[in-house]
Amino acid sequence: MTAFRFVHAADLHLDTPFDGLARLGRDVPEKLRDASLQAFDNLVAETLRVGAHALVLAGDIYDGPERGLRGQLRFHAGLKRLSEAGVRVVMVHGNHDPLADGWSAIRAWPANVTVLPSDGVASVPIHAEGREVARVYGISYARRDTTDNLARYFPAHTDAPFAIGVLHANVGANAEHAAYSPCELSDLRAADIDYWALGHIHRYQHLSEGAPWAVYAGVLQGRSPKPSEQGAKGAAVVDVAENAVQRVSFAPLDVVRFAGLDVDVAGIRDIPELQTHLQSAADSAVAEAGDRQLILRARLTGRGPVHAALRGDDAVADLRAALQEASGRVWWDRVVDATAPPIDPDAIRRRGDFAAELLGRADALAADPDARAAFLKRHCRPSDRRLRGFVEADDTADESELLDAAVMEALDRLEPADES
Repeated sequence: MTAFRFVHAADLHLDTPFDGLARLGRDVPEKLRDASLQAFDNLVAETLRVGAHALVLAGDIYDGPERGLRGQLRFHAGLKRLSEAGVRVVMVHGNHDPLADGWSAIRAWPANVTVLPSDGVASVPIHAEGREVARVYGISYARRDTTDNLARYFPAHTDAPFAIGVLHANVGANAEHAAYSPCELSDLRAADIDYWALGHIHRYQHLSEGAPWAVYAGVLQGRSPKPSEQGAKGAAVVDVAENAVQRVSFAPLDVVRFAGLDVDVAGIRDIPELQTHLQSAADSAVAEAGDRQLILRARLTGRGPVHAALRGDDAVADLRAALQEASGRVWWDRVVDATAPPIDPDAIRRRGDFAAELLGRADALAADPDARAAFLKRHCRPSDRRLRGFVEADDTADESELLDAAVMEALDRLEPADES
């Protein structure tokens, strides 16, 4: 049987406005608006580069009913390029760009482009080497508030050599996204579909690998700092042979990437050292992102002497400004201070409360090796997961280290995380 390849993408959100990021500077939202269009250009180039026979788009081509003219023109130009190269393009519309809402400047699509309708599941063949190798089934949203289970409209039996289902839906009640066309994996399995090209959820993920494959391609270009928009974004490249999926690989195509940093301030003495640490972490994040422009949100956690300096007026804002001034490929969205003051055992001992009593008991154990050994044998082991992060959990940790680690963990849980 003829082998073939197709690319599955979704949630292009062309010309997305990126509201709420004006604090990064006047030019940033405009650059981000361009990012969605540049990511689409990357998708077209990748589809051609890998020699795909088809591109399948699973909804939310545009960000809203307004469907900006420049986004439509860029989209049409990219599809024309694919069509002229012999690539079949099949798409559905989702909740952001339903067919019955908004307007379109496009009256005629290139020859190899098909927009599947909203009045029922329709199909389009894919050919390779002069023969039909697959058939794409799908349905568009007519209106935004589509809450029907559209998966149930897909055929239970087909005569397709390989069936691709294109569906914009919330499978499995993902709480991060609205319940448009909600369904379950069992609904997908009830249809005679070999590969479900899913859209709506913005994280790349495999819900099922075989009988059938069910894959969310994720958003093409991240749109905000929230967790579902962070990390690499792109499309799925699917290789099919002998009427079965052989491989599904992820192709990162985003232009600007949102990322989060969690930094423990333990051991960091002052603000300059913290700034150096954050800049180093940002450099590593840029390298991991393939030297893309990054929008970073840093969260500072843990206990350390730098906590007091961070509590000063405008200290965190000034730190973010200094980081931004020194950065090249990073926009610092926010620096969030979730640190706590270092623990002072002597001050706790003078308080006479439960924490002080705990320290007194620990001091007595430290002074009595036999009692300490008996206590640790009953309550504490080097492999105990509760101590992970406080002491290296291996057999090299001696009794004193384990006791100290246990005491610090207990105090950390007892002491308030914020003294303000």
